[in-house]
Amino acid sequence: MSATTNELFGAAPAAELATPGSYGEAPSGYRLPGATRLGNVRLQVADLERSLAFYEHVLGFRVLERDETHAALGPFGEDRVLVELVERKGARASGHGRLGLYHFAILLPDRPSLGRFVRHLADIGARAGAGDHLVSEAFYLTDPDGLGIEVYADRPRETWQRIGRELMLATDPVDVAGLVASAGDTIWSGMPTGTVIGHVHLHVGDLAQGSAYFSEALGFDRMTWRYPGALFLGAGGYHHHLGTNTWAGSGARPPVDDDARLLEWTLELPTAADVGAAARSLRKAGHDADELPAGEALTKDPWGTHVRLRAVR
Repeated sequence: MSATTNELFGAAPAAELATPGSYGEAPSGYRLPGATRLGNVRLQVADLERSLAFYEHVLGFRVLERDETHAALGPFGEDRVLVELVERKGARASGHGRLGLYHFAILLPDRPSLGRFVRHLADIGARAGAGDHLVSEAFYLTDPDGLGIEVYADRPRETWQRIGRELMLATDPVDVAGLVASAGDTIWSGMPTGTVIGHVHLHVGDLAQGSAYFSEALGFDRMTWRYPGALFLGAGGYHHHLGTNTWAGSGARPPVDDDARLLEWTLELPTAADVGAAARSLRKAGHDADELPAGEALTKDPWGTHVRLRAVR
């Protein structure tokens, strides 16, 4: 589902610049630290070789580790793992009517990098959707197992706008020609240094229940709630580290063991004390949150998707 700026905000009050602290709704209790960021995502796929061909040659990842049933992928120039692929032979392709992953989103370091990526897609004949989200420009692909992927670049924060406390997000046409022109003559040579996982977007069964878990229990701020059927949440003023939506429909079911799916996504917090505080907040709200060695905790949302909390120091 998409909605343009005019459809969402045409009759709304005039927008204002989203200066730090002027937007978002904080949870009533525990709040995630401002330095929160996303770590790697772990995906179950049907055929590792087939997936690697896509993730290396279409997306431009580098293989950091590999065995018969598992591969760890990252950008060029650094050894940070962003995507893990786990093979389950014959796993069913992801499809409509499933809860869990809508897409995971790869954040490139700047607009020229995104322009080079888009030109690369055209050169190899890869198809992609696109959307200008006001805070970012994004392109959408699907991997061989039907798992959704966004590749995007942010606009500078000083250009973001709000209406009241709500950050403005929409889906407008992308200026593809201008984007590609920003790349100059430099060719795409794979995911560049500075590439990270920017956000994860999930199909959920209920937005209010999702808000209770991800905001009131886990500690994200609510950022945008006007977008039809969706709620966007973030920490530290970021437009969203997490999107949730009900677009899969009222009869959507969680994935099962034999489905291609998102196995877990990772939330990186500054310290082990922050991980412990988030785990306690989740347990206080009635959710399981198992604290593990080395400053980690593992929980799962109401629809069964696992979230790993990890301290970065």
